[in-house]
Amino acid sequence: MKIKKLVVAAVAFGIAAGASAQMKPEDQIKTRKAGYSFMAWNMGKIKAQTIDNPGSFNKDQVLAAANVIAATANSGMGALFGPGTDKDVGSQKTRVKPELFQPQHQDELKKVAAAFNKEANELQKVAATGDAAAIKAQFGKTGESCKACHDKFRKDE
Repeated sequence: MKIKKLVVAAVAFGIAAGASAQMKPEDQIKTRKAGYSFMAWNMGKIKAQTIDNPGSFNKDQVLAAANVIAATANSGMGALFGPGTDKDVGSQKTRVKPELFQPQHQDELKKVAAAFNKEANELQKVAATGDAAAIKAQFGKTGESCKACHDKFRKDE
């Protein structure tokens, strides 16, 4: 099963890398912002049902949101950080710090990206159980992995 997941991830990354190579930097920024916004919206749906208003918990909605988060995390979004996307391009603004693109920071970037993917995949697994308390705990871990990348590689507004 693990090998199958690795093959699927490698194929997805290859497809994403090939597709992004054909995209203009402005379109890469627009697409990655859309992906992160969609994940954030789905994180908000989980937060609303596990933290803000736990009485509204709906297992199917939470699982659907977790599925989207994991799928997006594993979609090869890293390929959307191509050359020329380190600064604002055309109508697209970016909040990426220049450090993300510097060779000396690549090991740290890989580490935080892998941690986020791991936590997003775990959120999906835990959401499938329907255990609201476990989902809430894993939601916190997933959010912390988002924050780790933001703290290192995203400019404040």
